[in-house]
Amino acid sequence: MSLRRARLRVAAFVITVGAAATVVTLTGGLPNADEVRDFGESLGWAAVLLWIPVTACLNAVFVPGPILAGAAGLLFGTAVGTPLAIAAATFTACFEMAIGRYLAGGEVGQILPERVRRIDDFLERRGFWAVLYIRLAPAIPYTLVNYGAGLTKLRFRDMAGGTAIGAAPRTFAYVALGGTIDDIGSPESIAAIILLVVIGLTGIVLGRRQMAAERSG
Repeated sequence: MSLRRARLRVAAFVITVGAAATVVTLTGGLPNADEVRDFGESLGWAAVLLWIPVTACLNAVFVPGPILAGAAGLLFGTAVGTPLAIAAATFTACFEMAIGRYLAGGEVGQILPERVRRIDDFLERRGFWAVLYIRLAPAIPYTLVNYGAGLTKLRFRDMAGGTAIGAAPRTFAYVALGGTIDDIGSPESIAAIILLVVIGLTGIVLGRRQMAAERSG
């Protein structure tokens, strides 16, 4: 009975998130830069208060994080947009992790393959550092990682700390790019692109070292 309930909860999780993403996709594409700017100006300072929950909801239905961080730069500028986007990314990660944990439930561990259970153990043992390495690594589907973390024993404080620190450099670069979208050849834009490349290479090196350490441990 417990195994059947686990399968039902995982199915409910997949259907719920998938349905929400489908609704967003069918109701129209993403707004352009001018529309985002006009909408933010119409809200005034309320936009700052709403940005974190709005970002969490949009990313939960798979609106890409880089686009949302860039929009923060477009709306608020680099100085204000960067801490706001980092806070939004941290809250979003914990929010999606909570969704995965609540919808899937603890019983899901019974139907996970052995390889996934090893990842669960790794996250439990190396929680903060595991999240940090993931945030630095390039080409990672962070929304899926956040949801998947809900199926593990990862602590929320480790998710929050690892995300806040690990995502900060890349988030700053995306915010800077968003803030200079009208002048992509500006020094700020070029510096942001270089930073993204450096972060990606750093993430690859750290990730490989961590995997080697886990194999030898």
